[in-house]
Parts: sequence; C-alpha cells; structure tokens
Amino acid sequence: MLPALLFLTWVLAASSSSSPAAATAANYGVFSLKYRYSGQVKSLSVLKAHDTQRQLRILAGVDLPLGGIGRPDAIGLYYAKIGIGTPARDYYVQIDTGSDLMWVNCIQCRECPKRSSLGIDLTLYDIEDSDTGKLVSCDNPFCIEISGGPLTGCTANMSCPYIEIYGDGSSTAGYFVKDVVQYAQVSGDLRTTTANGSVIFGCGERQSGDLGSENEEALDGILGFGKSNSSMISQLASSGDVKKMFAHCLDGTNGGGIFAIGHVVQPKVNTTPMVPDQPHYSVNMTAVQVGLQFLNLTTDVFELGDRKGTILDSGTTLAYLPEIIYDPLVSQIVAQQPDLKVQTVRDEYTCFQYSESVDEGFPNVTFHFENSLTLNVYPHEYLFPYEGLWCIGWQNSGMQSSDRRNLTLLGDLVLSNKLVVYDLENQAIGWTEYNCSSSIKLQDEHSGTVHLVGSHYISSESPSCDVTALVAFILLMTLLQIFIYQNM
Repeated sequence: MLPALLFLTWVLAASSSSSPAAATAANYGVFSLKYRYSGQVKSLSVLKAHDTQRQLRILAGVDLPLGGIGRPDAIGLYYAKIGIGTPARDYYVQIDTGSDLMWVNCIQCRECPKRSSLGIDLTLYDIEDSDTGKLVSCDNPFCIEISGGPLTGCTANMSCPYIEIYGDGSSTAGYFVKDVVQYAQVSGDLRTTTANGSVIFGCGERQSGDLGSENEEALDGILGFGKSNSSMISQLASSGDVKKMFAHCLDGTNGGGIFAIGHVVQPKVNTTPMVPDQPHYSVNMTAVQVGLQFLNLTTDVFELGDRKGTILDSGTTLAYLPEIIYDPLVSQIVAQQPDLKVQTVRDEYTCFQYSESVDEGFPNVTFHFENSLTLNVYPHEYLFPYEGLWCIGWQNSGMQSSDRRNLTLLGDLVLSNKLVVYDLENQAIGWTEYNCSSSIKLQDEHSGTVHLVGSHYISSESPSCDVTALVAFILLMTLLQIFIYQNM
C-alpha cells in the first residue's frame, strides 16, 4: 500500500475557511475534531484545574502490568469522530499527542459513562458486532513488546490485558483487540472516500476516577499520537498507511485549524532536535528573551529534574515555567509599565488594569532553542482578559506539587497561531508562525505529488452537512415555490 498523507482537522469554536486545491486524488484521510470547551466561558479555576489534571496524567502515570508509556488524558480538549469495526460504528475519542495507547469503552464495562454533556451519543465497543474484530493473545508480538517481555501467567490462548493508573487516581483496564479503524480518504478537492487501517487498541472493561461513570464530559475513549510503537501513528506508519510525521496548526484567532500526518513542504519549517530518551515531545530551550533583553539564566536552568527539556503539549491551556525563569520573566513584563497596579486573582494569577493596546505597551517574549530556532509569543497571546483586567498566562511551575515542580511545559498559550511539525522519522520538532485558517501543502513521498490541505470546521452541536447537497436542496425548494406560484 502506498504511503498516505493523513490529515485531521482541529475544530474549535468558530468556523474557518480553506483555500481551493487542485482536484487530485491521493491517499489522504481525515478525522474531524471538536474543541471540548467550544462556546463555553471557562473560569480561571477551571482552566487551571484542567491543566493540573493534565500534568498529573502526563507526569505521574505508571503502567501496570504492561509497562507501556501511554498516559491517556480524559481531560483533553480535542476529540475525533472515527469509525471502528465492520460494519463501522461511530466513536468519539480524545486526540492526545501526550499518550500512546488507543482504547475505547467495551460492552462488558459496568463503570463506564452512559451519557455525556458534550451533546454526543456514547457507544460501547462489542467485538461480536464486528466482522473484522479479533482478540489479541498474550503471545502476540504487540503484547510482548508493550509488556517488556512475556507476561507471567498469561498463556497463548489468553487475551492480552492492559491497565493504566494515573497520578490523580483515575484508571482504565481491559484487554487488547485488533480491528479496522475507518476515516475519510481525500479523493480530490473537498471530496472524500472511505479508507481504513487495522490497529490494536484497548477494550476498556473497568474505568475509575475521571474516566468513570461520574464523568459528565465523557467520551468513548482515547486516540494516542505519542512517540512509542504502540501509538496510533506508529501502528499506521509501520503498516505503510502513513508517514511517521504529523503537524498541527491551532487557529487562536478564528477558531479551527489543521492536524496533519505527512511531510509538510509548505510553509517551510526549521526544526530543533527532540530530547532523546524522554517519553514526551520535548526539545532543548537555550535562552529566554523579553523584548530586546535576555534573562540572566545559566544553561542548567533548562535541565531541572529527571524530565529533560521543554514539553510541547497542545492539550494544556496555559504555559508553565520553573520559578527561576518565571520570576524574572514576569518582573520584566510588569516593569514595562511602572504605574501598573498589579493584583493577584484567585491566589495564582498576576493581573492588572490596562486600557491601551497590550501589543504596544508590553514586550514580546522569545524562547530560543537548539539550531537557532526561536518561538515568539506576543503580548495578546500571553495576556488574556478577565473581569475587566489583563492577566498573565505564564504560570509558576515551581509552586506546583512535587510531581510537577520546575516543569517547563508550553501549551496552547504559546502554540496557537503556529504550524508545529513533529518529525518522528528524523527525531525533530519545528514550528513557524502561520495563518491556521489557511492551507498547507503535503507531499506524497512515493509519487512526489504535492497536495493542498485546508482547515475545516464542523458544527459543535450537529453533524456537518454536505454543502453541495444543501445548495441543491435550496435550489429545488426555490423552483418548487416558483412552480406553485405560477400555477395558482
């Protein structure tokens, strides 16, 4: 099978446009994603609580007994509608670049959520309803690899089990199955056909904590896009369905964006090496600049603790810096306006009143990385309005719990309005400022053909309709009204 360029669409709170493309058939596929908090006004405490749970799941998780490094996040902001099985049934799963394992709630589950406040119908996976579903046995190479060796007491005729336990007490447990995952394959400009790939995923029998029956914002499961061989992207890449490269572009202005698997050839993106031997997408920061002035930091500041480097995580709302970076950074920002009356909101946010343009009154913040790659953050991105005040989005990770102390993590506050490319083939990550409501170009590695892929949007409350069908329907109704009028 030829390598495919699989693209997924980030769907946020507002619609976005896409540029026309040449009608060229290619092996693409699409998952339509939705922003979980679309149309809702979230308080500061809710945003912080989301990030806290997110970081606990990323950093404090342990895997028993299989030893995988997947740490699913039930508080992720984005989720996709995918088809699983033959015939396919629809499932809503969280898209998570910080975890590896894909799993969905199973028919045997008694603690799984029965309903969701997100306006979606939950579905329990039943292997008996799928002609292509198969159990994964304990002697399967996938089971042995993710377990770090043969499982004691698990014989060849037994199903391979999994269990994930997280720092906040949530857990998921069940067994592995293999089935077909279906998505929309692009067959031309704004045209798709059905495509699929076989994937091994967890069938969840027991859920607890935020994954359990009390979770009001429930989904059907997790779709992991992490680094390990067990992740969705790694499995699809190993079978030749996709390249082991992906990119996302989150439109912080209009809402919307693109999540793409494939080789991005336009815009051009400079990259920096991934930090080796880290479970998450981490890169080496070398300096921090506020306006024209560099913070006086030593290089060891960026190597605190066991988790080396700076984590990039689009599932986190804000940005977290070690205290030794946070304090001088905030001081430099506030010093730009000596007359500011700074106050602390909810004991954790530095806020102030300011009636002028924040982009004119405050400095840009620039992070420097290996290979001379820089990441610029503008005042309107790191400052956000709250109850008549402007609040600073940078957070002090030195004040967090011991699990997350002195963590350097950059979330949507920094990553929005940038195309971020993850090149697992060459172990590099890069980014560039970009209009995320426009289009990017992907190259088919086999044929060399370049294809234009635009951003998409799906209604937050109902399935998207076919535009052509809608226009045809309106035209038909208009002609019908004319006919009735002429024959009255």
